[in-house]
Amino acid sequence: MASDKMKAVLVHYNHALSLYKSRKFAEAKEEFKKGLAILPEDGPSKLYIERCDDYIADPPPEDWDGVYNMKTK
Repeated sequence: MASDKMKAVLVHYNHALSLYKSRKFAEAKEEFKKGLAILPEDGPSKLYIERCDDYIADPPPEDWDGVYNMKTK
């Protein structure tokens, strides 16, 4: 069973993911950071923060389907 800490992280993560998919990258980044404050080793949140930074700097096209395309290998 998930710990209370993990449940709290999941609340932030799910909210952040919803913001991310709605192209609200700055808001999503802040929500992912709230999850990391609870569980600093949360890899998925770290990854999405990097993606949010990428999309804040260079937004995806208007027809973006939510898929992240890596720019480097």
